[in-house]
Amino acid sequence: MIVPRNRLLFWTGVAVPLVGLAVAVPSLAVAAVPVAVLVLLALVDAFLAPGNLQGITVTMADVVRLTKDRDGIIEIRFFLNQARARVKRVRVGLSLPAVVRSEQREMETELPRDFKSALLQWPCKAIRRGKYKLTGVYIETASPLGFWAARKGQDVNTEIRVYPNVFPDRKNLSAMFLGRGLSGLHAQRQVGKGRDFEKLREYQPGDSYEDIHWKTTAKRGSPVTKTYQIEKTQEVYLIIDTSRLSARSARLVSERRLSARAAETEPDTILERFVTSALVVGMAAQRQGDLFGLITFSDRVDTFLRAKNGKAHYDACREVLYTAQPKGVSPDFAEVFTFIATRLRRRALLVFLTNMDDPVLAESFIRLHSAISRRHLVLVNMLRPPGARPLFSSDQVASVRDVYKALGGHLLWENLAELQKKLRQGNVDFSTVDNENMSAELITQYLTVKQRQLL
Repeated sequence: MIVPRNRLLFWTGVAVPLVGLAVAVPSLAVAAVPVAVLVLLALVDAFLAPGNLQGITVTMADVVRLTKDRDGIIEIRFFLNQARARVKRVRVGLSLPAVVRSEQREMETELPRDFKSALLQWPCKAIRRGKYKLTGVYIETASPLGFWAARKGQDVNTEIRVYPNVFPDRKNLSAMFLGRGLSGLHAQRQVGKGRDFEKLREYQPGDSYEDIHWKTTAKRGSPVTKTYQIEKTQEVYLIIDTSRLSARSARLVSERRLSARAAETEPDTILERFVTSALVVGMAAQRQGDLFGLITFSDRVDTFLRAKNGKAHYDACREVLYTAQPKGVSPDFAEVFTFIATRLRRRALLVFLTNMDDPVLAESFIRLHSAISRRHLVLVNMLRPPGARPLFSSDQVASVRDVYKALGGHLLWENLAELQKKLRQGNVDFSTVDNENMSAELITQYLTVKQRQLL
């Protein structure tokens, strides 16, 4: 495909008056000679224009990995297959998906003479996590005389993977990732003597009678004591709710009223915060030497990754979570509890990231949680709903509407407090956490469990 360039339009504008002059004044017909030459040159240039792109092919990687809300690049590589290609400068365009944005609508690059391959890096930024397709790349170059632009499109099949952005949370928790002691910056004292059996030894004065191994004592005829050690490797599972309630915005109502600038950015959903916090807790678990596992569920168990350790396992968890999207169904706690009871035999820390502000779902959780809370240690966390606070705890009341809004928030806070009491009776710890501090509060809960040896 060829299209006219500015040079051809300029000379056409010069030639049209000459043609008009030759028609109006026959004695000046010689003025039409340059026009004929221009037409001839334009036709020859149009014939030669497609040859500038012959022999040039464009390739792109099968998979491009980007991180949400962080600058990234897409690499475009040019190859010269025929020596007669005469292109020097090309203009490139990409059919980017809507969620991958770039300040460059098109880019130009200078190709070296007699090149075999050349690389162009296209800057971009993804605003939403997920998997997307890039299907086409388009190149354009000028004809030999510059009257025309030759264009061609090439189909590509590039998959763009946009991963969750854990860098802001990790930066805020940098002290916990320094690797000094159990929690990072400061070593914490372990409470208790350990729960993991180590060995038997002869009784020593001061040993508790509770630690005496009576069967071995009877066989040997002398007291034998059991010794314990702190369990180093424990299993931690993050259980993420991907049902309909997780599709709501994680921002507070006051934040929604901010500026138009905030409206330009893609709002984070509750599920987005769950995914990011789960990956950050996974990093902390690896630093502590524990095994980190993952379960996602909605009306059924969607994915299950058994607890392991290492970079390869963390990458596998990230591959599962970057495509997780909310579903328009209600969560089925009976299904996920049955799955956990049959699959997880070893005692583990289960951290639920779900939504309990629906009374029906909360009642279902209370009724069914005993299937797993007897064997495992269960922590339930949800984002604190907007306005859920005790009455008279805020001084931002300026109208009757604000009074009613505060009353509604108090009722919601009271219901969550009552839910917390009921769950604690069943050995389940329930917490509401702030959006901005969710990762920090989850890691604090995890380290507290480690310190107190609750597992």
